Amino acid sequence: MTDPMTPGIAAARLSKEALAENFADLHAPYAPHEAAVAADRCYFCHDAPCITACPTSIDIPLFIRQIQAGQPEGAARTILDQNILGGMCARVCPTETLCEEACVREAAEGKPVEIGRLQRHATDVLMAKGDHPYTRAADTGKRVAVVGAGPAGLACAHRLAMKGHAVTLYEARSKPGGLNEFGIAAYKSVDDFAAREAEWVMGIGGITLAQGMLGDDLTLDGLTAEFDAVFLGVGLGGVNALRAEGEERAGVEDAVSFIADLRQAGDLASLPIGRNVVVIGGGMTAVDAAVQAKLLGAQNVTIAYRRAREDMSASRYEQDLAASKGVRLMFNVMPKAVHGNGAAVEIELEYTASGPDGLRGTGETIRLPADQVFKAIGQTLTTDAGLAVEGGKITVDASGKSSMDRVWAGGDCASGGDDLTVTAVAEGRDAAEDIHRVLSA
Repeated sequence: MTDPMTPGIAAARLSKEALAENFADLHAPYAPHEAAVAADRCYFCHDAPCITACPTSIDIPLFIRQIQAGQPEGAARTILDQNILGGMCARVCPTETLCEEACVREAAEGKPVEIGRLQRHATDVLMAKGDHPYTRAADTGKRVAVVGAGPAGLACAHRLAMKGHAVTLYEARSKPGGLNEFGIAAYKSVDDFAAREAEWVMGIGGITLAQGMLGDDLTLDGLTAEFDAVFLGVGLGGVNALRAEGEERAGVEDAVSFIADLRQAGDLASLPIGRNVVVIGGGMTAVDAAVQAKLLGAQNVTIAYRRAREDMSASRYEQDLAASKGVRLMFNVMPKAVHGNGAAVEIELEYTASGPDGLRGTGETIRLPADQVFKAIGQTLTTDAGLAVEGGKITVDASGKSSMDRVWAGGDCASGGDDLTVTAVAEGRDAAEDIHRVLSA
């Protein structure tokens, strides 16, 4: 059905059968014999560059050797010792710019060992057993509040629980998982994997999930008074503005909200999508939104990015994926105005050029049909809770310690590191180790 205010936006552009095919698993899991063959390609390097390239420092040659030896559960344990969300990271990590780009096979042959798919194989085998591979240490009597049940919060909570601390995990949404649950393209994480992994992680015990408890219900002063330590993994809840005329028109939406709605939809055919969709941005969110718009049945989808192709934070693999799905990529253009009578009809883009004074508009413009415009130009911290901030994020040291005593932070809300699931896991894990050190002193 078409919304009368936004006549170009409609649901059920494709049949349920076509949608199911479009949103199938992007990379099918390995069968055991396929995993064995893929593992045989590893050189098992001594000073393996893939380990250095992994933000969680997984011993990649070791886990691949374990798969080769027919021990996928042992391989999973090697992975999870460093990255408790190794299953999701195997699905969504930009391995093409991390471990696989560093692979010696990539340098020699242009075809790396498929580390991500091997990691998924191992963790899937272990998780299918249902048993949690870790046990809690004796109760320390210490209580820690973890605010935000995204990758950083889950990793922190798990490591603290394993050390014997009692953790209360606060989450504002209806499900734990953060961007793994609400912000990742549906074709990258099928079969409700994010929710299943979060439940599995918390299966270690010692973690109490308190949902719907953020915002006015929690204050940092209240948490520090009640708990021995606090970890903030609240992500970035605000959305940057286009700063373009007509941004308030119907059909101009936040790409993160669009992806979240899609991820939680029980029926993809119920999701309205424009016939002509333009996504503003150059990161992973922009690509995920654009590809999924195309898969929902949009006729024309364009990613408009203000800088050159090589400046996009989305990897070349992701750019090529978008192009393979029929998404048009435009570079060196920025939004100037959204035109229409109440609802978006066209977007006006201005060509840009880089010079000694930075990026500037050239004055030359182009108009594209656009009944739906998605903003994917970054998110902002909604509150600093009185903590020191730099670059719009909570200031932390190498261990995640903030400017306030007994308060740590990690993930997208904290300074330093890339805004990646794997980086958030590493920061949550490392903060938990520092919290444990302080609480054990």
